[in-house]
Amino acid sequence: MAGISRALVSVSNKNGIVDFCEVLTEMGVEILSTGGTMRALQDAGLPVTAVDEYTGFPEMMDGRVKTLHPKIHGGLLALRDNEEHMAEAEANDVQMIDMVVVNLYPFEQTIAQEGVSLEEAVEQIDIGGPSMVRSAAKNFRDVTIVPDPCYYELIIEELQANDGETTLETRQAMALAAFEMTCRYDASISCYLRAQFTDEEALPAVIAPKLRRIADLRYGENPHQSAALYQDLGANEPGVAGAIQLHGRELSFNNYLDLTAALESARDFEEPTAIIIKHLNPCGAASADTLAQAFEHAYTADPVSAFGSVLGFNRVVDAETADAIFNNEWLEEVIKPRFYEESGLTDLTIIGAFVEAIIAPGYEPDALEILKDRSKNMRIMLLDDFAPSGRDLDFDMRAIPGGMLVQDRDYASVPPDDWEIVTEVKPTDEQIRSMVFADRIAKHVKSNAIVLVQGTHLVGCGSGQMSRVDSSIIAARKAGERAAGSVLASDAMFPARDGLDEAAATGCSAIIQPGGSRRDDEVIEAANEHGIAMVMTGMRHFWH
Repeated sequence: MAGISRALVSVSNKNGIVDFCEVLTEMGVEILSTGGTMRALQDAGLPVTAVDEYTGFPEMMDGRVKTLHPKIHGGLLALRDNEEHMAEAEANDVQMIDMVVVNLYPFEQTIAQEGVSLEEAVEQIDIGGPSMVRSAAKNFRDVTIVPDPCYYELIIEELQANDGETTLETRQAMALAAFEMTCRYDASISCYLRAQFTDEEALPAVIAPKLRRIADLRYGENPHQSAALYQDLGANEPGVAGAIQLHGRELSFNNYLDLTAALESARDFEEPTAIIIKHLNPCGAASADTLAQAFEHAYTADPVSAFGSVLGFNRVVDAETADAIFNNEWLEEVIKPRFYEESGLTDLTIIGAFVEAIIAPGYEPDALEILKDRSKNMRIMLLDDFAPSGRDLDFDMRAIPGGMLVQDRDYASVPPDDWEIVTEVKPTDEQIRSMVFADRIAKHVKSNAIVLVQGTHLVGCGSGQMSRVDSSIIAARKAGERAAGSVLASDAMFPARDGLDEAAATGCSAIIQPGGSRRDDEVIEAANEHGIAMVMTGMRHFWH
């Protein structure tokens, strides 16, 4: 490739453009430009040729048409080693354009502003910019596309090191970056227009996710799998991908999954709530008057499983709460005695206090210092926008080989006034309060899910079993003596009375479940036989 002799420069983001073009000018590069970019370069004293002067065709329609011209795209797309292309260019007075420096109208920034009208948004849909970017990127053999100011320094260094030329490797890298940019840009437009033109309840015919790699991970779920973190640039909420890491070693693939489970669980509650996640499931959960009380109750649920866990809090973490985290002394003096006394499970071995990661909407300064001193490796994540409005509009997307499953996110719930009380025994007000808590926790437990709660504290959890009967057995075993008088929640119906019989065998006094089985009548009859209060919500919360 010959050196860069002519560059077309037309940018919305003008950061660094004058300095960049000064270097091009010093290298003898002719600059073509338009509109505001041209004025900025002229104001800096740089020689610029107007695009309309070069094409012989004026800008028109308020600037909607200015670079859409054969003399522009012919100069970008002509293959320099193709004699026919070059003959046609000469015959039509098309000069070669060796570099395109273009970034696009700020469509994403515009639609992010409150109160923006459809007309205002549409005017920020760039047409000429993406067309030039695509033409230049397509012809990466001969043309260098520079799609972002972040590449200016790299390009200048390469030109200076190679007598005014760029390498094929760099042109290929820039072409890829350019197509990734236009892909994201078009995805933003399609997502916005879908929301404007279609029924929000309908799932889209085409989904164009805007995902940007923001971190390489050490490995995936297992050491032999490579992995990276991608951020959804079109999401209504930052999520764990947008959280700030304040302390600790780098996050793993599994850490991100568990932190997401902790976030989703913790923010489902209004009262101060602590969640303890192990392998995506809550092994501890509690709401209380204070966050410290909630954490103590949550940890007491299953301190055996809490070793190596991830924590989620829906309040700013204070010093009292922080002092209990990763604290073996507190575990020995407070949690162990309480757990053994309340559960009766004195034969279980509680290894020690070990926390992998924490996520919360904030940390008091003293609390943060305590946590940092407690462990140099514990990951401390801050997500101040913990439960943003509009997050229910995002989709739950799960990859499968060859495709993607898409659904609405499960943020729905049924208030107690809409429950159906189906048994002779009616639940008390205290049981109803526990049912609300239990139903929300069950939603975040892998199906088939059975949870047992006392008050607003989880005491037993059976998750991920092929049979609801097995989940009931596991939940009762986890709860020990605490199962007596507890409230039980099932994430889905009991298909037959055997599941209800096993649920009753836990010692629970009340049950909340969605109902909907063909054998609901016999399940209700079984509950009446056991003298248990039972309600049906009509809403299932499977989580696979």
